[in-house]
Amino acid sequence: MLEKVTNAFSDIVRRVAGKSSITEKNIEDAVEEIKMALLEADVNLRVVRRFVNGTIEEAKGEKVLRAVDPGQQFVKIVHDRMVSLLGDAKTDLHLKGPDALSVILFMGLQGSGKTTSAAKLAARLAKQGRKPMLAACDLVRPAAIEQLSVLGDKIGVPVYKEDIVPGKADALRVAKNALQAAKKGGYDVLIVDTAGRLQVDEAMMDEIVAIRKAMDPVETLLVADSMTGQNAVDIAKSFDEKVGITGVILTKFDSDARGGAALSLKSITGKPILFMGTGEKIEDLEPFYPDRIASRILGMGDIVSLVEKAQETVSAEEAQKLQKKMANESFSLQDMLDQLESVGKMGSLQSMIDMIPGMAGQVSESDLNTSGLKAQKAIIQSMTAKERNNHLIIGPSRRKRIAKGSGTSVSDVNKLLKQFEKTRQTMRKFAKNKGMAAKMMQGMGGMGGFPGM
Repeated sequence: MLEKVTNAFSDIVRRVAGKSSITEKNIEDAVEEIKMALLEADVNLRVVRRFVNGTIEEAKGEKVLRAVDPGQQFVKIVHDRMVSLLGDAKTDLHLKGPDALSVILFMGLQGSGKTTSAAKLAARLAKQGRKPMLAACDLVRPAAIEQLSVLGDKIGVPVYKEDIVPGKADALRVAKNALQAAKKGGYDVLIVDTAGRLQVDEAMMDEIVAIRKAMDPVETLLVADSMTGQNAVDIAKSFDEKVGITGVILTKFDSDARGGAALSLKSITGKPILFMGTGEKIEDLEPFYPDRIASRILGMGDIVSLVEKAQETVSAEEAQKLQKKMANESFSLQDMLDQLESVGKMGSLQSMIDMIPGMAGQVSESDLNTSGLKAQKAIIQSMTAKERNNHLIIGPSRRKRIAKGSGTSVSDVNKLLKQFEKTRQTMRKFAKNKGMAAKMMQGMGGMGGFPGM
C-alpha cells in the first residue's frame, strides 16, 4: 500500500529524526526530497506546493531550530502536515437512527470496484447491527445485477432487482421501486449501486442526478480507483459539480498505487475519504483514519489498526480459552489450525508487517514465506480429528499417509510436529504470566504461538 511514497518518506524520516542539531540547509534538503517524493507519487501540484511551503515555514521557526530534539520536532511537523493533507480526522457515515431508512447512493466509473464496495459496506453495516438492503440499479454493465445478487447471497443481505427488458431499461424506476421495497420490508439502510461508464458522460450524470433527487440519500459516495492517481481527483470534481458527493471510497488501496489519489482528494475537493478497499475479500473494507495512514506513510507503522484487526478475528472469550489451553498443555494441532485460519482472516502478511513501526518497505512480498504457512495448514487438514487432538498417536505410517494427503513429504510432517512441540513448550512458559498472556492473546490473535512467526 503506497509502497513507493512510504519508502521515500521512511528514508527521509530515518535520516532526519536522529539528528541532534539541525540547520536551515538540512530542512531545505529534506523538504526538497519530500517534494520529489510527492510529485513521483502523482500528487496534485497545487497540493505539493501547499504542503512544501507550509512545512518550510513552520520548520524554519524557533520551534525546530532551537528544540531539544530538532530532528523529532521536524518529523512531527511533517506528520501533522500529512494528517491535514489526508483529512485531519476520521469521518463516519451520517446515518439516521434504526427506525428510519437511510439511503446511500454509490457512483463512479466502470471498473472502479463500485459493486463490490457496495456489498462490502452492506456486510460491514450488517455486522454493526444494521438491517441493510442492496439495490441493483446498474442496468448497463453486463452481469452487474448478477454480480450484486451473488455477493448479496454470500453476505446474507437481500438485493432488490428487476428483470431487464432490452431497450426498456429504466434505472430511475428500479431505484424508486427499491426504495418502496426497503420501506415496506423494514430495512434501515438502502445501498444503491448505479451504472458507471468508461468515462464521465452527460447521460450517466443525468441518470444519477435523477436518482438522487428521487431518493434523497444521506450519503452520495464516489468509488474511485487508487491506481488512477490524479485522475481520481478530476473524476471526483466532475461528480461533485454535477451530482454532489459527500465522501469517497478508495479501492485497490492494497495495490502498488503511487498515492496521488489519497494524498490529493481531500485538499482539492474538500470531500473526506470514508473507507479504503484493501483486498478482494468482503471484509477488506477499512475506515480511513488520516492519522494512521500518515503514520504508515512515514514508516511509523499502525499498531492500533493491527490490534483492531486481531480483535475482530479473535474474541476475548476465545483468547481466554486459548490461554487456559496454553497453561494446562492441552493446546492441540486443531487449535494451531484455528490460529492459522485467524491470521488469514486478518489480511495479507505484507499488510500486517507494514503496520509494525519501522517495518514498512523493509520486507517485500517475495521475502515472505507464505507457502510455508499454506503447507502447514495442508498437513494439519490432512490429519484425522483424533490426530489433531492428540499428536502423540501420529506414528511413521500415519505420517506417511498425512504427507501423501497434503502433497508434502514425511520430513515436512516431521518438521511441523517438532515445531509444534517447541511451540507448546514456549506457550507453557508464556502462560505463567497470566496477565501478559491474556493481553497478548486478545490483542494479537495468538500469533505469538505460531511456529516460525
